[in-house]
Amino acid sequence: MKSYRKELWLNVPSRRGFINITRDVEQALQESGIREGLCLVNSMHITSSVFINDDESGLHHDYEKWLEKLAPHEPVSGYRHNDTGEDNADAHMKRQVMGREVVVAVTNGQLDFGTWEQIFYGEFDGRRRKRVLVKIIGG
Repeated sequence: MKSYRKELWLNVPSRRGFINITRDVEQALQESGIREGLCLVNSMHITSSVFINDDESGLHHDYEKWLEKLAPHEPVSGYRHNDTGEDNADAHMKRQVMGREVVVAVTNGQLDFGTWEQIFYGEFDGRRRKRVLVKIIGG
């Protein structure tokens, strides 16, 4: 069995955003030479996420509105975590809902997706560099 590891570095210029990283993960898979196995993609930060869904702007807008209703950024004084001088308690909660990682099967050297599935990086406390780990195992 082979193993391949790659880090993707992202810097979302706004506080929140969604980035389609499918092509980056596919490139890592090609670099790995692995034809059959599993591909793990996970956020290495506690205020961002990786998830799979449709690449449709209306859906991303709906996510933004829904997440803000679940865990509004303001008032920042409404969160005990922010008593430490932080202002990102909502980002931690949004990450918890959207998830840390995804695992995708690798079949015949391709990510084995369902219809419309794409991999996204979700940023909830941006404006600095963060990384995503791609770990592929198989043969």
